[in-house]
Amino acid sequence: MTDQLQFPPSFTWGVATSAFQIEGGAAADGKGPSIWDTFSHTPGKVIDGSNGDVACDHYHRYAEDVALMASLHVDAYRFSMAWARVQPAGKGAWNEAGFAFYEKLLDELDSKNIAAHVTLYHWDLPQGLQDEGGWLNRDTAYHFADYAAEVARRFGHRVKTIATHNEPWCTANLGYGNAQFAPGVADLKQSIQVSHHLLLSHGLAMKAMRAVGGSAQLGIVLNQWTSDPATDSQADRDLAAFEYSRSVEWFMDPIFKGHYPALALEAHGANAPEVRDGDFDIIRGKIDFLGVNYYFRHFASAETPPRQPEAKLGTTDMGWEIYPQGLTELLVKLKGQYELPPIYITENGMANPDQVTDGRVADAKRIDYVQRHLAALHDAMRQGVDVQGYFYWSLLDNFEWNSGYAKRFGIIHVDYATQQRTPKDSALWYREFIDGQRR
Repeated sequence: MTDQLQFPPSFTWGVATSAFQIEGGAAADGKGPSIWDTFSHTPGKVIDGSNGDVACDHYHRYAEDVALMASLHVDAYRFSMAWARVQPAGKGAWNEAGFAFYEKLLDELDSKNIAAHVTLYHWDLPQGLQDEGGWLNRDTAYHFADYAAEVARRFGHRVKTIATHNEPWCTANLGYGNAQFAPGVADLKQSIQVSHHLLLSHGLAMKAMRAVGGSAQLGIVLNQWTSDPATDSQADRDLAAFEYSRSVEWFMDPIFKGHYPALALEAHGANAPEVRDGDFDIIRGKIDFLGVNYYFRHFASAETPPRQPEAKLGTTDMGWEIYPQGLTELLVKLKGQYELPPIYITENGMANPDQVTDGRVADAKRIDYVQRHLAALHDAMRQGVDVQGYFYWSLLDNFEWNSGYAKRFGIIHVDYATQQRTPKDSALWYREFIDGQRR
């Protein structure tokens, strides 16, 4: 399937992680607590009762992990910085020991010729800011811009890209909409206001980083999907249109067009966010790249209970339908709607119940998943979408948020009791595929 695929010689092949999911070192060297430290220590919030205190112990094993990346022949690594590690309270004093960790990580990556792609915020808000209202407090957006400027000042000449946010949809809808994620609030109106403050913080951070200068490309990472009506009924078609508007267009339109999408804004009614004069002037602005995270499509059914998709290719261990053509459809649709910058597929991957047997992890389903999604990506590029790289999610099995350690997304297996790393068959396949692209 992928044997015939040839990507451009300049195409980036990478792997991705996030700080809270792998680092551990929860209170090491002056790191402050984050909302995920608090949330994961709250009984009943994480399905398997676990927390991120140790995770993959990457804080102490980063050199080993970079060596593993190098062994896979990837040329890029996407990771997030833990805001509370470098600024324990989310404002005020910087923690030099925290910055020193990321300096050492960058040194290791440089030594292996692996380009660094940094995300500033992957859901782990400093608890100190949460105590003052978190993302519901407009001031948090300004604190975030200060943090972004400091990171750009220190590292903007050393990293390839800096993304402001990873999946602000999740921060708003899962953190504030249904309480599934930290900080665990279930309030629709709050979630919509939070989404606006996240977008505002993105715009403020972009302006702050541009003022600092540096060679890094600046952008944002959004999780996106097509929304397909389950049937031809008007109710299903309306629901699909609303879902796409409230999810994809809600974050894209302000950045690229300077306003919220009319369909979702009208539907939100009294829950619509408070927007101050000049906010959209801050939010709308040139981004150097757009990161797209794609895992599944949305299947819109107005029936009770909702009709489910056929899932001809099955589902992942998360219960998500495997639907590779949705990636092609999404990218082509975005190209038709917006004046897009270059795109990176910043996350794509699957959870699989992997086990080590005789020193090996056979995960043929994951290989098939990646092959199909790369074929779908190639198809979108053939149709004129400018995609410049692909990052598999994730390098390591890790703390999968409210699922704890039960869901394994990595191409490298982690035995959490011993921290033993074992490259899965998919890792070996990925290396071979990358090598084939460079011949």
